[in-house]
Amino acid sequence: MASTFFLIGIGFVIGLAGWALFLWAVRSGQLDDPEAPKYRMLDDDDEVQNKPKKMDK
Repeated sequence: MASTFFLIGIGFVIGLAGWALFLWAVRSGQLDDPEAPKYRMLDDDDEVQNKPKKMDK
């Protein structure tokens, strides 16, 4: 019976830790835009590198 209360306590602590991590993620903006990372990898970065450089006279 004592092990049941021990496991319930451990489950409660793990649940609180998960809830705290979820609140941290929401407050720090981790879940603001879940769609952007999959489209960001499709952006072509070569356009920025191939721009002509301005010549100083």
